[in-house]
Amino acid sequence: MSSQVRLPALIFIVLALILLPRFITAQTICLNNGNYTANSTYQINLNTLLSSLSRNIDPNGFYNASVGQNLNRANAILLCRGDIQLDACRSCVQNATFDILSSCPNQRQAVLWNEFCMLRYSDESIVGTLTTSPRYWYWNPHNASSPLPDQFMFTLRTLLDDLRVRASFGGSLRKVAAGNTSAPEFQTIFALIQCTPDLTSDDCSSCLIDSAQDLMRCCSTRAGGRVLTPSCNLRFETYLFYNESRFRELEAILPPPPPPPGPDDDNNTTRSIIIVVVSVVAALIVGVFVGFLLRKGIKQKPKEEFQNADEISIVEYLQYEFGKIRDATNDFSETNKLGHGGFGVVYKGKLLDGQEIAVKRLSKNSGQGNLEFKNEVMLLARLQHRNLVRLMGFSLEGTEKLLVYEFVQNASLDHFIFDPTKRSYLNWDTRYTIICGIARGLLYLHEDSRLRIIHRDLKAGNVLLDGEMNPKIADFGMAKLFVLDETQGNTSRIVGTYGYMAPEYAMHGQFSVKSDVFSLGILVLEIICGQKSNIFHNGETIEDLVSSAWRNWRDGTITNLIDPVLMGNIGIPRDILRCIHIGLLCVQENAVDRPTMTLIVQMLNNFSIILPIPLEPAFYIPSSYESESSLLQELNSRELNSKETRKKEENNLEHASQKDVSITELHPR
Repeated sequence: MSSQVRLPALIFIVLALILLPRFITAQTICLNNGNYTANSTYQINLNTLLSSLSRNIDPNGFYNASVGQNLNRANAILLCRGDIQLDACRSCVQNATFDILSSCPNQRQAVLWNEFCMLRYSDESIVGTLTTSPRYWYWNPHNASSPLPDQFMFTLRTLLDDLRVRASFGGSLRKVAAGNTSAPEFQTIFALIQCTPDLTSDDCSSCLIDSAQDLMRCCSTRAGGRVLTPSCNLRFETYLFYNESRFRELEAILPPPPPPPGPDDDNNTTRSIIIVVVSVVAALIVGVFVGFLLRKGIKQKPKEEFQNADEISIVEYLQYEFGKIRDATNDFSETNKLGHGGFGVVYKGKLLDGQEIAVKRLSKNSGQGNLEFKNEVMLLARLQHRNLVRLMGFSLEGTEKLLVYEFVQNASLDHFIFDPTKRSYLNWDTRYTIICGIARGLLYLHEDSRLRIIHRDLKAGNVLLDGEMNPKIADFGMAKLFVLDETQGNTSRIVGTYGYMAPEYAMHGQFSVKSDVFSLGILVLEIICGQKSNIFHNGETIEDLVSSAWRNWRDGTITNLIDPVLMGNIGIPRDILRCIHIGLLCVQENAVDRPTMTLIVQMLNNFSIILPIPLEPAFYIPSSYESESSLLQELNSRELNSKETRKKEENNLEHASQKDVSITELHPR
């Protein structure tokens, strides 16, 4: 009998040893942020700190502490995997302490990941700070057995998304979740995700979203993988690698029940029950009376208002009192006005606790106001990503509809990229970071959020820049939700901005994720050129940006296209040329020829990916068109471009594109 009991455990151990990747040993990174000298005050503080960790660790597996003052202050955070017992956690921390000091004998900052714990120390404050760098990707050496990798990855993304929500709302001592789900070909996917519990819920969620995206890039065809960062980690396998019984034990631990009521409490309870009963009866009577009136046609409300009320009730916890928002914006004064949004005016405000906010006051006369309000609240309440603007709440009072966002310090991208003076503040590194951030935000909307979301109005004015010039996609009033197996939709109401609008959407109302890809292509070209899409100057003539980009790329005269602010004495950086190439791929006439956001992000980050040669964009829709008739006239005239001419240009393209181009090799980011 005992051998039968041991056999499953033995099989599990053997499988784990076979499937476990090579990172079973500790991985240590010694950060180049300065060294300390032997026997210095900092070393003494650090040794004192690290030697105390294993003794003081919390039963939940988390501990942080500091020793010393000012420049000699040593700070440390340790986190054990959420399914191991306290004794095993202490043993892991003791080994990690020895390993990190051996590997980094004089560095002032270091981080170590072990199979069961993470240890990090620094001379800077690290508690409560989201840190996603450095990071490690690891993968199982075996490929997933599923012949349908897309279904496998969709199943994995769904599992990780559910676990992320559970983990991010954990307490200040524990932010971890584990679970499994059925995958194609009778497989089961097991996953465990965890944050250091000193993070806020938003920071934990943001860290896990970024890590999940990294996991999709590194391990999309593997049977397992993990991403490790100082603030969070996640792992998946097609075998059980964590202690399920330990998680069941922890989940069974509930907060202690409230103390038994005393005599006074009994009286209060009885009184409360009477009040509740009377209130319910009164509410029923009122409800019957109101129902009767409604049936007679008295005081009927539009159906749209009831629908909005039902949907808004889902996010009632986000609702602000109208008076507080009015006070925060100084009664929506002109001095606090930040600009115009899609369907209203945006104001800056400051709450009583000092937090700055941006308030979008929807126009009362806008025919799209109700629809936009519903879309933005329902969408943004569910979206959490560092490259999407965060909805903090909303307010309703009478005809007033307010959306409350995080305040983003540097306004929108168009205030910089199209301004002759401010444009000089954006060097190429900053512009490349903006392009990559916008791409990651779109990838989240298209692939990694719980619903597939098409923005439909991506443009420079709807990309906000925070204090560090990181981009945040905003304004979801025109967005469309898809279930994940839908690929495209159709609408008779064309909304958006013509300068960024895909041709199939402008002409036929057909939209898909590739519509956003087209808009991204226009935006990438604008960022590189520093010019609006419909006023690009070429000598004394004016042509649209797409035509100019194609002509200069085809003729090898890229220097005519690039913003002079970016030009130096070392030629054209390789990634500028590559981004122009990617932008042209995004604005292909046929939506099928445009890359997906997954591929675009990969192309931006991996220079080993060979880019296909784009065809000449057949036509482009500049934002100067204000009527459907003028638009259709231009579209019909551009349709006269022959396929033979395009084919001839494609055959001659490879040789011509090298002319007059000096390329500087840069390391990919």
